[in-house]
Amino acid sequence: MRCKNSEQQTPGRYVLTQVESSLDPDVVIVNYNAGKLLVDCVSSVFAAGAARAIVVDNNSTDGSLEQLELVIGHERLSVIRNGRNLGFAAACNVGARASSASRILFLNPDSVLATDALDRLVDVLESSETIGMVGGLLCNPDGTEQPGGRRVFPTPKRAFMRAFGLSRLARFFPDFFSDFLLYKEPLPAEPVVVEAISGACMLVKREAIDDVGLWDEGYFLHCEDLDWCMQFRQKGWKVMFVPDAKVTHIWGACSRSRPIFVEWHKHHGMLRFYRKFFHHQYPGPLWWLVITGVSLRFVLVASYYSVRYALAKAEIADD
Repeated sequence: MRCKNSEQQTPGRYVLTQVESSLDPDVVIVNYNAGKLLVDCVSSVFAAGAARAIVVDNNSTDGSLEQLELVIGHERLSVIRNGRNLGFAAACNVGARASSASRILFLNPDSVLATDALDRLVDVLESSETIGMVGGLLCNPDGTEQPGGRRVFPTPKRAFMRAFGLSRLARFFPDFFSDFLLYKEPLPAEPVVVEAISGACMLVKREAIDDVGLWDEGYFLHCEDLDWCMQFRQKGWKVMFVPDAKVTHIWGACSRSRPIFVEWHKHHGMLRFYRKFFHHQYPGPLWWLVITGVSLRFVLVASYYSVRYALAKAEIADD
């Protein structure tokens, strides 16, 4: 699926103006070694009319904060430096506590907002009292839609179907072989209710946060956004996907340098998510099968990355 064109400034070529917006959302950006991408992200946030950008840094060592403060001396930019890497969920909570805004946009540092994206997200969020959070259309740099921006919950059954390629049969048996990613489906013409959106771009009402609670800090990286979406829905808040709010996302830019570390926390997060919301739905033997399957998948993925690293190191040694 290709993302629709939307007015968007070229990364690195933003003109920061003192725009007084009636929308007044704060934007919380959790940074960890995002490099120049952080500058592009914050620049796009102000170009889109955000009231304030709160950058929560998880002890970066790449000079990204120094680059940001050198390029963007904006009075509405706040930087919070954590003494250690708290993880994504905990850092989001640090930013949320530092904000008094009635709306907070959680945005990944490797993302760039289209100039009209924030307006559109706010319009949809405020269109109904029952809407608690909204997410935009996540696009790759080439304009194609990314997975994850709109999805259903990856239940153990759905995850099993996807892991073994059985979700490809969904076109013939949608009730049994359904996937949990919806990006291959036709892009809706209007905002739609979905089960889950991505934490890479998530605009949330303060009222809903006060009702549901902050992010679950038991997750370090990955699946915390699914958890929050589940909690919002359990409390009766709608989660919406907004197809005409475009966000260019350099997927994995901040995590590809440590793939095994990331995969460990991804699989650990999935087990926590399953245990928290689905454990009661599965009898004991089947639940242990789920745990074994997730653990085995991590071993396979970690082995793959280890072999790749060893081969790359050997090639460098030969040169």
